[in-house]
Amino acid sequence: VQLQASGGGLVQTGGSLRLSCAASGSIFSINTMAWYRQAPGKQRESVATITRGGSIHYVDSVKGRFTISRDNAKNTAYLQLNNVEPEDTAVYYCFANILLGFGTSGSDYWGQGTKVTVSS
Repeated sequence: VQLQASGGGLVQTGGSLRLSCAASGSIFSINTMAWYRQAPGKQRESVATITRGGSIHYVDSVKGRFTISRDNAKNTAYLQLNNVEPEDTAVYYCFANILLGFGTSGSDYWGQGTKVTVSS
């Protein structure tokens, strides 16, 4: 199983980006999917999470600006970043709790990270 994150890049303050996280491999089902970020010199933090049923949680600093979504048929999660700020500069990592078979426990997987740089 692999998670492939993409969509990062350089964006100006106030601009937008869309990150994608595609899971591939022998997947039975995916529980929670999430985006984390790690800024230089800081600890990794949870940005947004979405359950298979669609329950969503955001860290306070991105509420009203970022939107997480998922396409269960494509095993893909998205993070729409709007009105970005320099403080959003970080490497963004996707996370997924994945079931490999019926009746099994979920295992945690991480993507490789995609860098978002916001210029002021």
